[in-house]
Amino acid sequence: MLVMRGIVKQFPGVRALDGVDLDVRAGEVHCLLGQNGAGKSTLIKVLAGVHQPDEGTIEFNGEQVRPSSPNDAIRLGFATIYQELDLVDGLSVAENIFLGHEHAKLGFVNMSAANRAARQVLERLGHGEIRPSTEVGRLPAAAKQVVSMARALSHDARLIIMDEPSAALAHDEVDNLFRIIRELTAQGVAVVYISHRLEEIREIGDRVTVLKDGRTVAVGLPARETATSHVVSLMTGRNVEYVFPPRAANPPGEEVLKVEGLTSPGAFADVSFSVRAGEIVGLAGLVGSGRSEILEAVYGARPASGRVELAGKQVRHSVVGNVRRGMGLAPEERKAQALLLDQSITANITLGSLPSFAKLGWMNRARERAEAHRLVKALDIRPPDPERPIKNLSGGNQQKAVLARWLLGSRKLLLLDEPTRGVDVGARAELYAVIRDLADRGIGVLLVSSEVPEVLGLADRVLVLREGTVIHQADAGELDEHRVLDMIMDGRAA
Repeated sequence: MLVMRGIVKQFPGVRALDGVDLDVRAGEVHCLLGQNGAGKSTLIKVLAGVHQPDEGTIEFNGEQVRPSSPNDAIRLGFATIYQELDLVDGLSVAENIFLGHEHAKLGFVNMSAANRAARQVLERLGHGEIRPSTEVGRLPAAAKQVVSMARALSHDARLIIMDEPSAALAHDEVDNLFRIIRELTAQGVAVVYISHRLEEIREIGDRVTVLKDGRTVAVGLPARETATSHVVSLMTGRNVEYVFPPRAANPPGEEVLKVEGLTSPGAFADVSFSVRAGEIVGLAGLVGSGRSEILEAVYGARPASGRVELAGKQVRHSVVGNVRRGMGLAPEERKAQALLLDQSITANITLGSLPSFAKLGWMNRARERAEAHRLVKALDIRPPDPERPIKNLSGGNQQKAVLARWLLGSRKLLLLDEPTRGVDVGARAELYAVIRDLADRGIGVLLVSSEVPEVLGLADRVLVLREGTVIHQADAGELDEHRVLDMIMDGRAA
């Protein structure tokens, strides 16, 4: 169905794609893999009509094409679901689904017809509970992902490109996603699937293409027969295992965070726990169990009753005050909640520590740039140009910059919400080492991750959440993935 040959795309100072090849058959799930910065996002934006290739050819159903705009790509039959969702928060679910091809007659939009059609698409996705009239900005991340999928399905697409579609979904929602993908491919629709969760590739993929440094290093490998270690080696140029850094040999120090009876109506209730200096505490639970909301309440970004103490002193619900006291948050939605997209990497890294670079009201820009350069190098942020606008970085490198922000200054407590979402396997190992190093320095870490193995591998102690309630607490070494999932699903402590 699709044949791309010798695709080249250059930006100032960067050759993002250097002769990439890709072929996709009708009715298959073709997995596109590579580290952050390998060129995956640029390649799909060429297909989506966002970027025009400098060299190379694209054939679709035997005819040479060149999408000149996103609308042109849609007319050709290409639909794209981006990792960073391109939804309009101020519009309703139905308005987002049919944005650009509204149910209109004589210049007037028929919202009743749009709502009916939106409901049909949402029910097809197994999410009829999402109301078409709801404003998208009020939806949680997982529901927004469903709306983005519904938008793609609202077009008569023959090729659907999915960039990290499962990143914000719970386990049962991923199963539903795979069901939809199988239905689509059974109808002859081709799916290009991008994911950093390599275990998904074996389950849903048919063939695999691997990119590294803007070049194709493997085309059309059989997804189920190719060893994961071989795929990782192709992506990274070295053998990388999912090895978590060893836990600290010394016992944790004094209590840095104490939470008692924390309650936020509709999100979580009567939550109590503590985090000690040098300890990583993980929150495990499904999307919607209250994990992220607990972090927001501790940070002061969500109204809540109860008591929060930092280093023995009660804190108020004030983000600015809590940052000054030594808290830091890496939020789940980095673009919406953490980044100044038009600003440089330097500006984003130093954002949480600006007073430390100021004297008598004047900023020491040289020292600010030097510190940013040090962290860019330490976390291997690519490209290694601190003055580059952060919007031009891949999602994983943006996430590294968010984490780098809280490596500056004196932190007592670090709150990490999905710190490795959209981060490739090579960079994950680096981030794990950074997080463990922070704990070894005496910083308390409160961690949220949708991946239970990540929580168990990184955390010293784990809280299991279900529907806003802590149902179990234990040392990570006492738990395994199956036991945690059983508790999450059944709601009973094992």
